[in-house]
Amino acid sequence: MPSKPAPIKKAAGKEPAKKQEAAPEPAPEAAPEPAPAEAAPEAAPAEAEAAPAEAAPAEGEAPAAPPAEEPKPPTPPPADAAAPEETPAAPAEAPADAAAAPAAEEAAAVSEAPADAEAAEAAPEEPKPPTPPPPPPKEPTSAPLDLFVEDKNDTSVSIIWSQPEIVGHSGLDGYTIEVCKDGTEDWKAVNEELQKSCRYVIKNQTTGDRLKIRVVAVNAGGRSPPVALPEAVLVKEVADRPKVRLPRFLRQRYVANVGAKINLTIPFTGKPKPVVTWTKNGQPLDTKRVNIRSSDRDSILFIRTAEREDSGVYEMCVKVEDFDDKASLILQIVELPGPPASVKIVDTWGFNVALEWTPPTDNGNTEITGYTIQKADKKTGDWFTVLEHYHRLNATISDLIMGNTYKFKVFSENKCGISEDATIAKEEAKILKTGIEYKPPEYKEHDFSEPPKFTTNLTDRATTVGYSTKLLCSVRGSPKPKVQWMKNQMIIGDDPKYRQICVQGICSLEIRRPGNFDGGVYSCKAKNDHGEATVSCKLEVKQPAVPDAEKK
Repeated sequence: MPSKPAPIKKAAGKEPAKKQEAAPEPAPEAAPEPAPAEAAPEAAPAEAEAAPAEAAPAEGEAPAAPPAEEPKPPTPPPADAAAPEETPAAPAEAPADAAAAPAAEEAAAVSEAPADAEAAEAAPEEPKPPTPPPPPPKEPTSAPLDLFVEDKNDTSVSIIWSQPEIVGHSGLDGYTIEVCKDGTEDWKAVNEELQKSCRYVIKNQTTGDRLKIRVVAVNAGGRSPPVALPEAVLVKEVADRPKVRLPRFLRQRYVANVGAKINLTIPFTGKPKPVVTWTKNGQPLDTKRVNIRSSDRDSILFIRTAEREDSGVYEMCVKVEDFDDKASLILQIVELPGPPASVKIVDTWGFNVALEWTPPTDNGNTEITGYTIQKADKKTGDWFTVLEHYHRLNATISDLIMGNTYKFKVFSENKCGISEDATIAKEEAKILKTGIEYKPPEYKEHDFSEPPKFTTNLTDRATTVGYSTKLLCSVRGSPKPKVQWMKNQMIIGDDPKYRQICVQGICSLEIRRPGNFDGGVYSCKAKNDHGEATVSCKLEVKQPAVPDAEKK
C-alpha cells in the first residue's frame, strides 16, 4: 500500500509544470474548495476520480466543459495517468490533486490560442484608403473697413465698422476691440470674448479721457491688420447734436439786386453751444464785405450794400465736439442788363422791315428774359413800342406807313427789368410809294352738272276707297330735272283727280278720293340734259268694311 501514492504525486507535479509554460496565471474559478478534515475517508476516492478527468485536456484531448454547463460523464484517463482505484484515500493529499484541475484547463486554453493566431495570419490584408491632400495654409483676413464713432456719452463710446473685404478660406471668428489713451501705445482689448457683430459699445471709461480706438479681425490664421480711428475720441457726453435749421426760402437760390441790404438769419440747435463757421465758395469770408453775428440759437449773415461780387455759395457749419452739421445757400446779386450788342435792318419790302440783333455783353448776372423793340418816324422823332417781352433775336415789323422813314432800337430785359440804354440800328428803313394795281384772282368755275338721282324712293302704300292718299319721293340733279308721274306706264298729265307738286327736289302725288280702279303701279320719272331716273311703287285700294247688320 505505501508504494502506490508515488505516481499520483508525480502526476500532480507534471501539471504545474505545464501551467508555467502555457499560462502564467491560474484560473481561480476552477479551484475546488479543500475537503474538510472531518470528511469521511470515502470522499477521497471520489476526488481522486475527478482529478484525472480534469487533467485530460492537458494531453490534447477534448477540453473540459465550463462550470456553467451541465456535468458530462468523465472521459477515460490517459495511459500515463494512474488508475483511480490505485489512488490512496489520504485526506491530506486531496488538495494537491484538486489544484491540478485548473492548471489543466489553462493549458487547454493556451493550446487553442496558437491555432487562432495562425488563422488570423492566413487572412488577406485589407487595402488602405488613399492619403488625403494636406489642408491649405490658414491666413488672416484683411483689415476691417469704415470704422467711425456712432455715439458717445460720459462713460462709453459706441463704434461701428464694416467687415473685411477679404475673409479667406479660414472664415471669420470675430473681432477684438482695443483702446489706449492718447499719447501712449499701451493697447488693451476691451472685449473678453470675440465680438461677432460690427458694432460695439466701449463702456466704463473715464470722463474727459481721449481714447485711441482700433478694431482687429480674428480667425484661425491669426489677427488681421488693425483699422483705427483717425483721431482720438474725447469721452464726454453730447447733450444735443448740432443741427442747422435752414429756412425754406433759402433752400433755393436767393436773388437780390445790387445795392440791396442782405440780412439772413439761420437758426440752429446743439448743446453745449456749437462753434459756428462760414465759408464762401470754400474759402473764408471777407469780413470787410460780410458780417457774421452768432448767438446760442442762430447766426446772421449781414451785407450792408450788396454787390455782384458778393454772389456765390455760402456754407454754414455748426460743430459740437466731434459732431457737426452743414447747410449751404446760394446768393445771387443781380442788376439791370446792358443793351444788345448790335442791331441791324436786314430787309425792307412793302410795308415791312426785318430786324436782327445780338444778346448783350452784360446780362446783369442773370439770364435775359426778353427784348423790347421800338420804332420812330423820322419826321416826328417820337418812339413807340411795337414788341414787348420778345424772346427771339430777330423780328418783322409790319403795318408801316408808305412814304415814311423809320428808325429802330432794341432794349434787353432780365429779372430786374429793362436795360437803361438801347441799341439803335444804324440803317434807316424807307417805305417807298409805289403804284398799286389790283389783279383779282382767277377762279375756275366749278361744274355742278349732274344727272337726276332719286335720294328717296317711293314706297308701296294701301288706302281705302274714298280716302285720299299721297305718294312722296325726292330727287336731285343739275340742271333741275323735269319730273313726270305715270300710272301703269301711262302719263297722268293734268288729270284733276291727281295733284302733282315738286318743290326743292321733293316730289309728291296726291290721289284725291281714290276709287276701285285707282289702284296700280305709280312711277315718277326725272329727266334733264345729262340723263333720267325712275322710281315706282304699288298702290292698293281696299273696300271699306261693311257691318253685318247693313249686309242683311
